[in-house]
Formats: sequence, structure tokens, C-alpha cells
Amino acid sequence: MLLLLSGIDDLIPLCACLHGVLRQRNANKEAAETVVTGARERRIAIFVPCWHESAVIGNMIRHNLSAIRYRNYDFFLGVYPNDPPTVGVATQLSQEFPNVHMAECPHPGPTSKADCLNWIYDYMQLFEADRQVHFDTIVLHDAEDVIHPQALGVINRERDHYAMVQVPVLPLATGFADVTHGVYCDEFAEYQLIDMPARQFMRSFIPSNGVGTGFAREILTTLAAQNGHSVFDPSNLTEDYEIGVSIHAAGYKQRFVPLAKSEQGLVATREYFPRSLPAAIRQRTRWITGIALQCWERHGWRGSWRTRYWFWRDRKGLISNPLSIVANLLFLAGVLDYLASATVHRPWDFTVQSRLVAALCAITLALQWFRQALRMVCVARIFGWQSAMGVPIRTFHANVMNSIAAFRAAHFYWSSRRRRRSLTWHKTEHAYPGRDSLHAHRRELADVLIGGGFVSEEQMAQARS
Repeated sequence: MLLLLSGIDDLIPLCACLHGVLRQRNANKEAAETVVTGARERRIAIFVPCWHESAVIGNMIRHNLSAIRYRNYDFFLGVYPNDPPTVGVATQLSQEFPNVHMAECPHPGPTSKADCLNWIYDYMQLFEADRQVHFDTIVLHDAEDVIHPQALGVINRERDHYAMVQVPVLPLATGFADVTHGVYCDEFAEYQLIDMPARQFMRSFIPSNGVGTGFAREILTTLAAQNGHSVFDPSNLTEDYEIGVSIHAAGYKQRFVPLAKSEQGLVATREYFPRSLPAAIRQRTRWITGIALQCWERHGWRGSWRTRYWFWRDRKGLISNPLSIVANLLFLAGVLDYLASATVHRPWDFTVQSRLVAALCAITLALQWFRQALRMVCVARIFGWQSAMGVPIRTFHANVMNSIAAFRAAHFYWSSRRRRRSLTWHKTEHAYPGRDSLHAHRRELADVLIGGGFVSEEQMAQARS
């Protein structure tokens, strides 16, 4: 029965999307365009918290500086004094590029991502006072992110009407045999194409995805004033989700930008997610702890029915994840027993006598098949049909990961509460793609030099003449 209810619940976001698309089919066409023209370029600060990121942060900064088609922005790299390799790379980058700056936390790390972001924010304020400048928009990114060339322009455009803007986030494509990373591709494809748009259509809160999120400066100023000068809660493991809830509760307008195509591919932040099972379980444990348990503790079930519904959607994994692995095991046992019974000509042990129970099982199975087909369509749209064909196999792998993560999150959370210890930041190891994967984002040398602040447009025009 629980599986049946969960299967019916999974149809609601799809229905919300279909209703929203039909209602707005001919509206807001301008908001769906990817080419940004005529918009005033607000000054953007990009926050990148770093802990043991010396292997990736250099490539990340250099590539994105050469690819981003926006000029009025600065990177702020948050580092810790007890991480000399990352400090060294960040120092070199700040000396090499005029719009890259290092913000060193005053205490050893790792603390939490939220704490690092708070110190970056403080450093940015000092930078503003020293340089007599002002940043209108704050964008969050991680040290492994491939920022789409048009992403900052899209955020800048949407900021005309929204105080928080979320650009889609998608994994980089990997091989068919990379099953763990393939699970991320499956889940994010469905999440970005259905769940996030459904939140927008239902006028519920839009959680930050942690990267590719742009905030109006006044939001962060208000949050800092309300929370003792801390924009982000240092004790929260999923500060990105939390701030999305808080911004919606405060009445600010939020926007999830639908996936759209451009000459450089889909307008989305791309990155590699964990590719080993232990790393994926560790990351998902943190996600479940922060989103399902910490947020439940802090916000309960307050808010409109729309907010409470998405709280349920985000928290039901505490029940549905362990239940799914039990259902998978029963399904496997049933298939094996059916084959054995057919071989030795005996009755199938899993035969259901009650017509009602049989009907419920059939409906539940049909819903599961429909969900699988829907996910395959989402994956095919982004990663191609070859990748989509592996969705049924990866579903079993996903159920194992999510079930273990749910058990670990519950144990981790309640152990910390019982011992009165704060929850700690378990960072994910990052990797950055090679040049071949980044070819579509390349741009002309003149644009790179102007965008990086090495020469002005007037100087480049004189050089060309």
C-alpha cells in the first residue's frame, strides 16, 4: 500500500508540469530564450568555497574565465589556513587574474560549507569598501563546476523580476559502465525536467541546488541582519536547500530557469558527481540528513499546503528508500521462484489469492513501469537513448545507494543528537573534465582578454585597427 501511495504521489509533479505547460504554452516566450541582449550587466560575485581543492580549482577558474560570455563579474575563493596547497593555487590565481580574489577563513578547516561562504561574504564586503564597488548579485558555485558561457547572462536577465534565480544543474555524461555516476544522470534529468519546474508551476519554494544559484544582494543583507551577521547557517549540512526555504517564506520571488538549448549546449551548470559507491553514499547521507532531518527539525511542517507537500516529497525518502530495497528483494525472489516453479512444475509460492490484493499489486507494478518509462524519456532528452536504456538496471543500484544512505543519515543524525555533537561537513572529492569535454565552451581570444580585464574594449579596437 505504501508503494502504491508513493507511486500515485510521483504522478503529481508530472501533472503539475503538464498543466503549467498547457496554461503557459504561448506565454513568457522571452523568458525561455537563451540569447541575452540589451540587459544591463549587474556586477556579479561568484562564491567558490574550497577545502582540499588544489587539484581542480586552477582548471576550473581558467576554463570558466575563458568561456563565460559576461564581463562584469569576480570570483571569490574561500580557503582555509591549514590547507596550504589550495591556498597556494588560490594565491597564484588571484595574482594572475584581476577578477579572482582569495578569501581566507580565520580558523582551520574544514568547518562547513556554510561557514566558508559566510567568510567569503565578509571578505567581499571588505573588498567593496576598499575598491569602492558594489556587487548586485551573488552566485554560488563549487570548485568542480563547468559554468555555461551564457549562465551569468541568464541569471542577470531573470534578476529583473526575481530575487533568487536557479540555473539547471546536470552531471557531465560518462560511459555506460559508470553505473554510480549514471544514477546521478538519471535522477538529475528527471529532477531538472519535472520536479523543479513543478515547484515553479505550483508556486512552492525553489531550493537552491548549491551551484548555479544567483541571489539578489538585498536578500543576503537581510538574512545576515536577521541571523547575527551570518548569511548561511554554519551548522546546516544543506545550506543551499535551507536558504531556498527561507527566501520563499520571506516572500521573495524565486525562479527556476527551464532547460534551454544554445550553441554551446544546454544552458546548465555541469560537473562530475561521485563515481564510486562509497563516495555516493557519503554524499547522499549528507543530503538526506540536511534536507529531510535538519530541515524537519527547523521548519517542521509550517507553510502553505504547497510548501508542506514539497516538504513531504523531499522527506519521504526516509521511508520510501528503505522500502524500495525490500520491494526489489521481494521482486527478485518472486522472479526466481517463478522460474523454479515453472521448471519443476509446482505452484508459484508468491501466488496471490485475494483479487483486491492482486489488483493493488498490478496497479503498483504499472505505476513503477510508467515511472521507469518517464525517467527514460527524461534521460534520453538530455543524454541520449543509449544512456536511457540503462535506466532500469541503474534503478536497482540507486535503490541500494539511497537505502543505505537513509539508514546512515538516521543513525548519523540521532547519534549526534544523543551525544550533543554538531553535525560535520563530509566533503565530496571533486574532479574536473579534460579539454575535449570543454571544447563547445571555447570563445575568441579577444573576448577572453576583455572579459578577464586584461585589456579594455577600446584598447582591443585600437589593436585591431
